[in-house]
Amino acid sequence: MMRRHLGFACEGAQLVGTLDTPSAAGTTGLLVVSGGNEIRSGAFAGMARLTAQLAREEGVPCFRFDRRGVGESEGENHGYRSSAPDIAAALAAFRQAAPHLRRVVGFGICDAASALALFGGDAGLDGLILANPWTRDDAEEAAGALPAGALWRRYLSKLARPSEWRRLLSGGVSIASMARDVGGAARAPRASALVREMDEALSRFAGPVSILLAEGDRTAQLFEAAWPRTDQRIARHASAGHAFDSEPARDWLIARLREALA
Repeated sequence: MMRRHLGFACEGAQLVGTLDTPSAAGTTGLLVVSGGNEIRSGAFAGMARLTAQLAREEGVPCFRFDRRGVGESEGENHGYRSSAPDIAAALAAFRQAAPHLRRVVGFGICDAASALALFGGDAGLDGLILANPWTRDDAEEAAGALPAGALWRRYLSKLARPSEWRRLLSGGVSIASMARDVGGAARAPRASALVREMDEALSRFAGPVSILLAEGDRTAQLFEAAWPRTDQRIARHASAGHAFDSEPARDWLIARLREALA
């Protein structure tokens, strides 16, 4: 496997990306979009290790990049909702650096998954892998409210631990407060504007879509509460790691990526 760093332009700013090329490269590539303000290597270099493994063991060319205003890239950071030009420019740079590619699939976690849902089709991606997509509007994020279903799952996971039962029986947990939390969340609207936009954009997308959820992750629980559970594109893993960072969760993620890239 060979790793090299590339520069490319996006609306007057110079962006930086990393290309992992296997010795025997396949014709399907993976474009990795970073979530939040993370640099392209991801938390604890998780994305760098992931793409190296895919390139080395699966023969998948992988391209990661820093969007404008993040990491080594120039420009101003206006968040994931302004990342459509960044994704399109990164895809063009990837295809130029690896002209043998016939398909490129986009992969992102959290708001990177949301950005791909919103903009991946217009950018020209052939498939999407959306992990623990972000579904909260700015006002909802500031309020910090959880939907009722997500709250129940959160409380149930807590009560599976003996220490939480001791807190409950000793008065350390307020049952009335729990009821108020869930009752208030149940009265809140389930679908944010972002969820509706993602649903509309994905309905127009012609390629395959995979939605990967860590069942113990709060962001995934919020997604579950706002999205139809019967969506056949969803695959779930009993993990609490937002970035699938435990070894079993990572193995599961690699297997799902392999399926989506096949």
